[in-house]
Amino acid sequence: MQIVDWLWLLHPALAVVLVYPLLGMVLRLAQQTRQRRLTQAKHPPTVGRDHADLGKWLAGSVVAIVLLAEAVVIATKNPLPSFEGGGSRLALLLLVLIGSGVALAALWLVKRPIYRASFALLCWVGVMGLGLQPEVFRLSDNPLSPAFWQSHFWGGVGLTGLMLFSVACRPEIHKHLRWRRLHVSANALAALIFLAQGISGPRDLLEIPLSWQKATLYSCDFEARSCPALAPGVSPS
Repeated sequence: MQIVDWLWLLHPALAVVLVYPLLGMVLRLAQQTRQRRLTQAKHPPTVGRDHADLGKWLAGSVVAIVLLAEAVVIATKNPLPSFEGGGSRLALLLLVLIGSGVALAALWLVKRPIYRASFALLCWVGVMGLGLQPEVFRLSDNPLSPAFWQSHFWGGVGLTGLMLFSVACRPEIHKHLRWRRLHVSANALAALIFLAQGISGPRDLLEIPLSWQKATLYSCDFEARSCPALAPGVSPS
């Protein structure tokens, strides 16, 4: 494996090592928090605060690794000297990446609702703006196509939006029952998307060849599921 192949593994590796363990803890604490609120179960009084704090870290981790994945894909699709659009486009995309990271950091710090909503939206728009670049593979951009709903990319975009929403409306969730119910519904949907992402991610990894294999494998006819014959004397190994 070359350096570029290791870079492509950063996103799934961080998801397995960081995001999914955090998800398990957040879901467990969510269950305990709800039980304590509804049935007065004998859980520690800190479960609600721990759930909110770990949920915030989960949301930040999801957004960060999505931005990392998009940056790696865009930067390694072609050699930087032949980057499509030249230095001006590269600089613009870099500004979007940095701006998205700054918006995520600001979301953690600001208190007023309008600022929280604004920075969450700015961060999500940045994620989508980078993801819609031609270097980023997507099964389909048509919501009426079944492939759209099987796309790992669009699942990640939807999940990112739900995570940012949870962080942005955290104070309202604590204060108002209506917001709490919306939070529960949104995160039930997020849990289903996490499950789908855990399936579509390994599926996509099976379809990504190593960098030195791409020239040969991309000459195959994927519709007919056939590849051109190897030249005489060339060993498959």
